[in-house]
This record gives sequence, C-alpha cells and structure tokens, in this order.
Amino acid sequence: MKAVHFGAGNIGRGFVGLLLHQGGYELVFADVAAHLVDAINATDEYTVREVGEGGADTVVPGIRAIDSVADRDELVDEIAGANVVTTAVGPTVLKFIAPPIVAALALRDPSAPPLQVMACENAINATDLLRDEIKQLAGDAWDALAARAVFANTAVDRIVPGQPAGEGVDVTVEPFYEWAIERLPFGDDPPRIPGAHFVDDLAPYIERKLFTVNTGHAATAYFGARAGIERISDVLADDAIAAQVAAVLAETSALLEAKFGLDRSDLAAYRATILNRFRNPALPDTVWRVGRQPLRKLSRHERFVGPAAEAAERGLSVDGLVAAMAALLEFDDDSDAQSVELQRLLREKDAAQFTADVTGLEPAHPLFPRVQEVVAARQAALA
Repeated sequence: MKAVHFGAGNIGRGFVGLLLHQGGYELVFADVAAHLVDAINATDEYTVREVGEGGADTVVPGIRAIDSVADRDELVDEIAGANVVTTAVGPTVLKFIAPPIVAALALRDPSAPPLQVMACENAINATDLLRDEIKQLAGDAWDALAARAVFANTAVDRIVPGQPAGEGVDVTVEPFYEWAIERLPFGDDPPRIPGAHFVDDLAPYIERKLFTVNTGHAATAYFGARAGIERISDVLADDAIAAQVAAVLAETSALLEAKFGLDRSDLAAYRATILNRFRNPALPDTVWRVGRQPLRKLSRHERFVGPAAEAAERGLSVDGLVAAMAALLEFDDDSDAQSVELQRLLREKDAAQFTADVTGLEPAHPLFPRVQEVVAARQAALA
C-alpha cells in the first residue's frame, strides 16, 4: 500500500505521515520546498518526539519525498499508483495540488480501487473544496474520472509547534491527537489508519475542534501578545487572561450545544482538556507563531467571526469572542505580512468598510455593530 501526502512540513511529518506509516503505507511526501525535499531524501527515517505527560519517541523509516514543481511527472506517476492521498498544506493551497491529482486520475487503472483522498486542513469540509477544484479542472473528463477516486472530509487535531533549530526532519509534537474521518464515502473499504476514527456525521467533530482548539489557541495568542507574553503556556499562567480565554470557549461551547445537541458536561470536559494542552510547558510555542495570518483568522467562516455570527443569530452571548477580536486587531508583527496588512487597512478604511471587507459580515447582521465598535476603538488608538 502507498500513500502520497502533500505537505512535508511539521504537521505532515509529525501527525498525518506518522499515522499513515503506522497503518502500513509506504509514505511519499510531496512538497514545493526543495530544501525540505532534499533533507528528507538525504535520510531514510525521522523521529517524532512527543513532549509532555505520556510522550514517547517514534521512528518513521523508509521515507522519501518529491519536489512537486520540479518533478511533476514523477509525482503524477506516484499518485496514479497510490491507495491514499492526503494533504496538510493550508486551505488556500488546495487549488494548486488539484492539477497533478487530475493528471494522475487520468492515468489510473480504471479497474484499480478508487484513490482515497482526504484533505487534513484547519477548514470546514476541506476535502470538498479540493474535490471541487479537481472537478472544475477536469471539465468534461470528470464523468470518466469520478469513479477513480473517493473523497472524505476529515477533522484533525494535534499541536505541532515551531521546531527547535538543528532538528533536521525530526519533529516535536504533543502526545494528544485526534483524526476523525467521514465513514460513508469509503463504503466497505476504509483506509487503514490506526488511531483515526470513522464517523457518520463529521460536522460536530469539525466544528467542535475548530471552534474550541483553533479559536482557543488563537485567542490565547492574541490576548497574550497584547499583554507582552511570549510563550503560549505562559499566557495561560496569567489567571486574568486564562479567564478571558475560558469565556471565549464557554461561548463557542454554548453554540455547539445549541446547534448539534452536544452534551454540556462533555463540552466542559473537552474545553478543560484543550486548555491543559495549551498549558503544556514542554511545547515551545509562541504567540507570534499561533497568531500569524490574523486577516485570515478574522474572515467570515474562520474561528472568531464564524462561531460569533452563528451565536449572535441565536441570541447567544458573544462578549468573549468580540473581546478576542479586539485583541486580534492589536496584533502587530512586522515579520507577518498579514499583520502588516491588517494595521494598514485599519489606518486606511473607516470602521464600517473595514468590518464589511475583512469579516464578510453584512451590515444588517446582528454581529456587525459589535465588531464595528471594536474596530473603531482600535482605529482611535492608532490615530
């Protein structure tokens, strides 16, 4: 069995690739970073180091990598003969990996089992986005190619911080992970991935993860950056900030309970687990890494506006979420292009225009005036 994984970065090696290897797949990474491809091919294994309570080291042998730009034909051949394709590249990059998949499906033996495609991204229904890109690119040929692949959405969760210098392709991760996968697209032949669990309805898993882990992690970063604290674990050692983050997650849990009927006590236990993960002092994570790309994180269906909009529509509290957005607006990191752009837009647009353009909210939406208010306050501070 063979798996081709797009994205040889820390998540790719430290989470998705690890579990694929443990499932018995020959593991082939595809990446645009030539130096990373060369580093992987210069060795025949790497180590995943879990830090924190219960952590262990796992060696992943027999690895190789392909430069997805320079060696496109080789990549297409590998995909054509693979059992599984996964991604961890970021939702906006999915459109760039669609072309080699389309080319590979055209070469794939029609009598072979369908290629099992799963996008493992921090986005709702990311695999659907990839499938739509593939379908559009295939055009009239899609009807002939459609039976050669199956597409399943996933929800993935593992904290993989920025890596210490000199580690090579080894990866440091937390012990906790979760990989939930749609069951139905695979019929009676799901991929073999130890530790993953297959579910009939993925939506609650995706939104519970995004609106607890991603929302909570980002809120911790923005509140921490505002307070001048560097490490994520140190941010939550401040009781006042920990209470602010807890208030944000209480609001997202209230939405999840109202929307999916999830159990209130189960959600409280899940929140506690997530906050304890963020407190792991062995993870060298910083507010600057977690807080990067603030414009994307303030967009309509992302971790703040997404749950806050749905909560506001239901008449639920959004005070904590709006406070986190206010902290996001103060995120000012010269090394992050989106942070620089965020501060520029705040200086150049009026509050209403900024709110509409950046968050995608309509002016009539019940959340709009709350966000406009914190935008205006940030602009007054910058004036």
